[in-house]
Amino acid sequence: MSTYVEQGFDVEPEAEHAAEARKLVEQAVAKVVAPKVLRCYRAVNIVELVQTPLKPRERILSPWLLTQSLSMLYAWRGVGKTHVALGIGFAVASGGAFLGWQATTPRRVLYLDGEMPGASLQSRLASLISSSDVDFDPDNFRIVTPDLQDGAMPDISTVQGQEEIFPLTKEADLIIVDNLSTLARSGGRENDAESWQVIAEWALMMRQEGRSVLFIHHSGKGGGQRGTSKKEDILDTVITLKRPPDYQADEGAKFEVHFEKGRDLHGTEAEPFEAALITDPHGNQSWAISKLAEATFDRVVSLANEGLSQAEICIELDIHKSNVSRHMRKARELGMLKGDAK
Repeated sequence: MSTYVEQGFDVEPEAEHAAEARKLVEQAVAKVVAPKVLRCYRAVNIVELVQTPLKPRERILSPWLLTQSLSMLYAWRGVGKTHVALGIGFAVASGGAFLGWQATTPRRVLYLDGEMPGASLQSRLASLISSSDVDFDPDNFRIVTPDLQDGAMPDISTVQGQEEIFPLTKEADLIIVDNLSTLARSGGRENDAESWQVIAEWALMMRQEGRSVLFIHHSGKGGGQRGTSKKEDILDTVITLKRPPDYQADEGAKFEVHFEKGRDLHGTEAEPFEAALITDPHGNQSWAISKLAEATFDRVVSLANEGLSQAEICIELDIHKSNVSRHMRKARELGMLKGDAK
């Protein structure tokens, strides 16, 4: 030490650096040698499990959305995902109905909106409220939207993002994540199964705590949900929205609803249907619902009466010739075809 002082070195800063270095080394060593704490898991036998009093699952939005359920709704951009997601959220929060699905009682909804401009979201929500005749508690429908934040929206593909929204999710019965592309940004490539793992663990934790989660997602180029199919492994319900084959842009919000997976659906509950948004002269909106088979029948009859052959109708509606023949036969029996219809 005296040699350093004699040579004019300032000893105090050197000592501070050495102390800091020792502290860092001690912390690193502690992490390495610290005993690993292992979690203990409980196993029960078959009779114990059957006799364990567990809270039965309830229908949040009958028939497909249940308590402690994980679901996904996906579609190509512009088809109507947010229309449907907001309609579901409002129906659950108000105890109302949407697209023929009925809420059993009002429940608390947290809507995580990742991309809509605030003004557009205001307009959509105002239409839902004005078109409803149900009295509801506005606190049942809480919304996190980008335009009302000081910074970026949470990223649920990170533990930090999940922790940031915990004060909000713990108060919700249903969490709607709209959408995965904007609210799960750091998980790596969508086609990589591992990129979904952190989100899946969070979703399963939400379910364990008694909450339900509805993910809104985009379609990929092949028509299925974008990214790894591993997403669907933990899901109870998967719904896709599709444009009708003869859709025209001036028809607005109009789509087919298909259930691709439904663990709790039975029989006709899983049948596809068509929905079209209708606005009356007073600006009130409602949804016209028809079974897909009925909608296809009406299209076949209309095209046949316009003079299209069965082969041309097959191409126009992208359906099998046997379906066209069946609808044509029914139309003839009902006297709905013009004389020159083939």
